[in-house]
Amino acid sequence: MQIGLIGLGRMGGNMARRLARGGHTVVAWDRNAAAANALAADAIVAASSLDDLVARLDPPCAVWVMVPAGDPTEETIHAVATRLERNDTIIDGGNSYYKDDVRRAQSLGSRGLHYVDVGTSGGIWGSDRGYCLMIGGPTEAVSRLTPVFRTLAPGQGDVPPTPRRGPAGAAHEGFLHCGPSGAGHFVKMIHNGIEYGLMQAYAEGFDLLRNASADTLPENTRYDLNLADIAELWRRGSVIGSWLLDLSASALADDPTLDRFVGRVADSGEGRWTVMAALEESVPAEVITTALFTRFRSRRDHTFAEKMLSALRAQFGGHVEP
Repeated sequence: MQIGLIGLGRMGGNMARRLARGGHTVVAWDRNAAAANALAADAIVAASSLDDLVARLDPPCAVWVMVPAGDPTEETIHAVATRLERNDTIIDGGNSYYKDDVRRAQSLGSRGLHYVDVGTSGGIWGSDRGYCLMIGGPTEAVSRLTPVFRTLAPGQGDVPPTPRRGPAGAAHEGFLHCGPSGAGHFVKMIHNGIEYGLMQAYAEGFDLLRNASADTLPENTRYDLNLADIAELWRRGSVIGSWLLDLSASALADDPTLDRFVGRVADSGEGRWTVMAALEESVPAEVITTALFTRFRSRRDHTFAEKMLSALRAQFGGHVEP
């Protein structure tokens, strides 16, 4: 399938490579021309401008936008929409607020354009591991893009589907049409809120292990523990095993004291939106809310737990401390 891709940063460039390896024709553009030209060796067509990108696509066109949420996404979608024709599709794969998706879908739909929102999880590892895709939008457009989603997703691999009644859809392949416009980014928003809570639990646990040797403790209950070894141990047969634990083990093996991190932890918006949704739905979300507030506090003083959070963000997403 042919697809345009705008935004070739940490995730966009790797997505373009994975699509090209999967046999799709990718026409890519980035404000930084060097980023697009660097993909030429991967059989990806580098467009010189937005106009050039659209001109190279056969109708009905599909253009995937992978730029930072907020104004960059808003401006890019508007610029692309002015160049497209009826029945063309714009896909937003960034971390947009789901209510913005509903508004965009209505606006673009009045002009005959399809809008699909895709919550994309996989970080800088997605090129090899694949991306978990949470999709919202009209069935017609989502169905037409299924070959693209199937290539980007991890696939079933060696993990059998969970036994269940009725059809499982494509969830066991790592992508799912969650519902109408906004549903994809809503599910991704909650996903990221859960991520905040999980990361916070790991961070606090390793902080407790690190401080088990504190002078304030009775001498016979002080333990000088090897955190890297414990993280590696927990990866094998433990009920708290996960990819985040794998990344914890990797971070600690590389830098046992995490000295290259200050512990100032950013939040990119999804945690705040999850807490806002909890308020709107009157759903208690104490863990996620506390994890968000801990990130706020980390910008004033820092603990080993915050260093662990920074290390995890660097591991899965290539995020740098602010």
